[in-house]
Amino acid sequence: MTEFEFQSPRALRAVYSTVDGNALGEFIASAYPFDTPFTCRLLRRGFNDVYLLRFADGHKKIARLSSRRARGASNVAYETALLRHLKQAGGDVAAPLGTKTGALSIEVEAVEGQRSLVVFEYLEGQFPGADPQDTAAMAAGLATLHRLAGGYGGPPSQYVLDLRHLVARPLQRLLDHEAMDEALAERLRKSASDLVAKIEAATPLTMVVCHGDCHGGNTFITSAPDGRRIGSFFDFDDGGPGYLAYDLAVYLWAMLLHREEPGLSDEQRERWTRFVEAYRDVSPVPPNDYSAIALFVCARHFWFLGEYASRSDEWGSSALPLEWLRKQADKLEQWSEMATP
Repeated sequence: MTEFEFQSPRALRAVYSTVDGNALGEFIASAYPFDTPFTCRLLRRGFNDVYLLRFADGHKKIARLSSRRARGASNVAYETALLRHLKQAGGDVAAPLGTKTGALSIEVEAVEGQRSLVVFEYLEGQFPGADPQDTAAMAAGLATLHRLAGGYGGPPSQYVLDLRHLVARPLQRLLDHEAMDEALAERLRKSASDLVAKIEAATPLTMVVCHGDCHGGNTFITSAPDGRRIGSFFDFDDGGPGYLAYDLAVYLWAMLLHREEPGLSDEQRERWTRFVEAYRDVSPVPPNDYSAIALFVCARHFWFLGEYASRSDEWGSSALPLEWLRKQADKLEQWSEMATP
């Protein structure tokens, strides 16, 4: 055979590509009404790719290129319209910026197919960390967003953060994972079935417009002129109509996630207390919803595991080894006995 005969007749399909920052910057410059030159550099890879735009006059913006996810198409029409509504209503959020035609998002043709691009305002500040005062600012900000979002009337969300979205579909992605064995599959099925039954028994529960990912890493804290701490929010990509208890449970889940011992540490318990008190200072949490928060810690973990399982083609099946998955089943079983702190 000749060397030519070993060559592929066409480019092989890509599951995921990292778009070059310079190329994306050129595309943004052609599509957006930005007058001053800027550089575009990859800031962070994750469920989406985030780029920092640094302009010649010193100011910054953020560009986010949505990844192709197992849930389906990106939810940017809803997300950007919601953010525009929240910003106009006085919410502290990173608002989307319009293209030359006024669109709040635009499709980019990447190697693997179309990906949604949004350019956002740049938020200053620091992550809340473990400071109880900053935790309170984040919780108060979340409560304010829930209240302001009540007046939203734009495009509907493609996704509802219900039990199918949070538990049933993620469970199926786990069961389909290459590392799964029957014993672990049965444990996960039972945990999911028990969880759904408990949540359904707890209804009715309050529904809100959820941020969907308020674990502390999507909030920046700054100080107002009078010294008050303010929480500003970004990355609503996993948001949508859903349970109030779920949106509050995400923060509790984040504190529990890397704990070896059951329950919260004393420091974490203090932070959780401040989180709940600060939220209630702005908006009520009915008793039924508060009790259900612990249940939604498990729902959040199913969602989280399902997202990781769905990335096997991109990250490799060995990223979720069987022993690690068994430890996650241990967590779910342990958390299933927990009451909301």
